Parts: sequence; C-alpha cells; structure tokens
Amino acid sequence: MSNNVELPELDDDLFEHFKVEVPKGQALLRIDKFLMGFIQNATRNKIQTAASNGDIYVNDVPVKSNYRVKPYDVVRIMLTHPPYENTILPENIPLDIVYEDDALLVINKPPNFVVHPGHGNYTGTLVNALAYHFDNLPMNSSERPGLVHRIDKDTSGLLVVAKTEASMTHLAKQFEAKTTEREYIALVWGNVKQDEGTITGNIARHVKDRMQMAVFADPEIGKPAITHYKVLERLGYVTLISCKLETGRTHQIRVHLKHIGHTIFNDERYGGDLILKGTTFTKYKQFIDNCFKTLPRQALHAKTLGFIHPVTNEFMRFDTTLPQDFADCIEKWHNYSKSHEIDEND
Repeated sequence: MSNNVELPELDDDLFEHFKVEVPKGQALLRIDKFLMGFIQNATRNKIQTAASNGDIYVNDVPVKSNYRVKPYDVVRIMLTHPPYENTILPENIPLDIVYEDDALLVINKPPNFVVHPGHGNYTGTLVNALAYHFDNLPMNSSERPGLVHRIDKDTSGLLVVAKTEASMTHLAKQFEAKTTEREYIALVWGNVKQDEGTITGNIARHVKDRMQMAVFADPEIGKPAITHYKVLERLGYVTLISCKLETGRTHQIRVHLKHIGHTIFNDERYGGDLILKGTTFTKYKQFIDNCFKTLPRQALHAKTLGFIHPVTNEFMRFDTTLPQDFADCIEKWHNYSKSHEIDEND
C-alpha cells in the first residue's frame, strides 16, 4: 500500500517518463488532448495536473495544458522520481536518532547526506540506512520507505520517519493540512530590513534552468507556497533569520528568500556562493572565502519539528542546535561585524 504523501524540499534532477515528437502533419491541438492519444491509461485531468505542476515540457520549456502542439515539437513528461522502481540496498550507515517508538522516529540529518536514492545518488542515502536498520517500513507514493517529508542534501536538521502504514497516513495528513510546525534557521545575504514578514508566491520549475525552482505570479503555474520569516540577528552584510513553513514546496525557503533579494549564504544552486553584498576589498573577499570553507553548503538548518503523535494524539516538538559548521560561520560574522564598519545599505 502506498500513500499520497507530499514530500517537500526535493533536491533531485528530473527523470524523463515519456517523450514524443509531434508528427509532421499534426494540426494545432491542445497538449492535454494530444497526450491522451499517446499515453496509455492517461486521463485528461491527470495530464492537466501534470502541466499545472510544471512537469510537461515542450522543447525543454514547461507549458500549460492549453498549449497547442505543432509539428516537430518535442514533448516530454519530466518527474522527480525514476520511471522504474529502484532496488534499495540496505547499508549500515549510522543514524542520529533523536526519538523513536513503535510508530515513528525522528532523525537529525547531518549536512551532505542525501535523503533518498536518485540521479547520481543510488547508494549512501538515508533511505539505504533506514532499510538496514528497520524492517517493513511503509512505502510512500514514490515507493520510498518511511519518508513523510524530506530536506535537501546540504540542509541539516530534523526529519520524521513513519514506521507503520497508519503513522504514514496520519503524519501525511498533518503535512497536507499544514498543522505541523517546521522552523528553519537561515543565514542570508543582505540586511533584511523588516523584522518579520510573509513571503507568498507559486513555485514551479525554472523556465530556463530545470535544476532550479522559481516564483511565478501566474496562479495557474506551479503550487502555492507560504513562508513566514523573522529576523534573529543582523550581522551587516548578512542576516540570521528564522523561517516557518506553511507549505513544503521544492526548495521553498531557498527560492522564496532569493525572490525577495536575500539569497541564502553559500547556496551554490541559487547564486549564494558569490559575494552578493559587501565591499570590494581583498581582505573582505578572503574573509568570505574562509566563511565558505567553514560552511561549505547553503546556510540552512531544519531546527524545529512539531506534529501530533499518530497514536497518542500528543503534540510533540523536537529542537536541535545548529551544526558546528553553521555555528562557526556565524561566529566569524560576529567577529567581523564587531571589528569593521559596515554599510548595511550596501
């Protein structure tokens, strides 16, 4: 049995599930109608949903369901999981288990640890570790054992894993209903002037770079996303903030923060590994390089996770301290901001 579980914070490449070149004599036709003639057992509603999610590409550009195909268009359906079922190899990888009972476990995931097998990472993942340490974990809708949600490879922090079908269903409904508590800590470029705020905007695959997500004003593109943020500390050219999620879209925090002009520090995929704020002094560049070496990943940590226990109905909240690399980077910024005159408007 699999469950329809929303899995946030995906960090995969896309996998091609279907490809067709529009034949020479094809008249202009809506793509949803066109694909129904090519994909076995497809329904128009499913095709329209795929288009709404940004999963249907024509000539490498995502299109809506009302796009009209023309001769020689190359149509592809790209999804975030392989078109085949991967055999999961159990691997004896240590896990930092914060809490465990018969229904679930909470794991503190270190950075540089991929959550599940995917393109370029078929072993050495959290799922491989789970398969070794636990028997008969329930499968989610993507046939991945135990996973209710997920975070990027280089994002550290808390994850809840279901150990039974009932727990999987119960926890999945909480994520879908937005009743879970999820707080992240992020270090971002620039001085975030408002003490707190809310970022909204639909998220879908970037039109030109399919490895990125982007915010779209058109409500028919992508999925709605809501991120609440609060400033914890201003450190001149960077700001330490807390982010609380209402939704869990792919790369949501990373995309939303870039959208408001505050890319996460050292987030390579979204340009945060460049000097986005600060001076042109050589010593400053050396300081930033040292920060990047200290924290060789995006400065994002899933600090707090709260949910209702699927058996006891008790609300449970778990909290973690910042990993050492993140804490050390913040300390460098503390020292720099104290010893240098900073133009916070730069």
